[in-house]
Amino acid sequence: MGSTKFGDFNNFCRDTTLPVCNVLSTSHNQAGPWGGCELRGIGLSGDRHLGNLGSILLAGAACFVAIYLILMSERKRAAVGRREMQAFLVGYLLVSICEIFSVGEFPLNEKARVVFSAIHIGAIAATTWLLFINGIVGYQLMDDGTILSLALTIGSALAWLIGVGYVALDTGLDFTGYWLSSYDLPNRNITLYVTYLLLPLIWVVFYVVLELFLVIRVLGETRPLFFLGAATLSFAAGQVFNFVVSPYICNGTTGAIDGSLFQTLFTLVAAILVWFFWSSITEDDWPMPVQPYP
Repeated sequence: MGSTKFGDFNNFCRDTTLPVCNVLSTSHNQAGPWGGCELRGIGLSGDRHLGNLGSILLAGAACFVAIYLILMSERKRAAVGRREMQAFLVGYLLVSICEIFSVGEFPLNEKARVVFSAIHIGAIAATTWLLFINGIVGYQLMDDGTILSLALTIGSALAWLIGVGYVALDTGLDFTGYWLSSYDLPNRNITLYVTYLLLPLIWVVFYVVLELFLVIRVLGETRPLFFLGAATLSFAAGQVFNFVVSPYICNGTTGAIDGSLFQTLFTLVAAILVWFFWSSITEDDWPMPVQPYP
């Protein structure tokens, strides 16, 4: 993640397109005091432009994919963690909808862009938390799909969505003035740095570790590891493109595209592979040890 100091967003916003940059900019778009390569986009009337069209189209496709996978999950009625997986997909659907209007640069009203960006930031925190919850569900610490399980899952995710979303919204619309210093270089906001960047990464890592242990030590299988490994690599590739390679892509294409396009693509692939991984470990044909008759 470059040389950015803890809590500072200026280098991130300089090098790539992120929803958090919309709430840290006084103009509430990707233009700010950080400079860097700016996406040119498509020129519209009235000195407006439509930026990041590739990300918009991919995020739109991700919405349809998420809905399809939610419906496909409904058919696996005997699968462990079916409702929890659907909750994760609903979170991913919300992330994708907001991405169209935050990372994708529609000619929106400034306040509307801040609202979409704040929901996007909160949805990322909530959705990665839901992924972590899906990693726990496989251990059957409590019955999945029950009212208690769903209340804890959905309730905790809503807490992340509302809590982190409010911090982003207050930062962008300045309700209280508490986050006003975030507008000045180096655009420091430790709360968003932790809840939007660090903790989501931690939840993803925890999910991978939990599922590795479940598949290898509990199920004793290797076939699902292909889906889990591919999903992990795809997610990691998206982050590399977004946070490391993005400025080179933007400068190399004279502002036509940047790494956020590839981040959207690889995250979509990762979400699909996570679903296939979950489907592969919840099939009814796992070999079970034969219990001897007494």
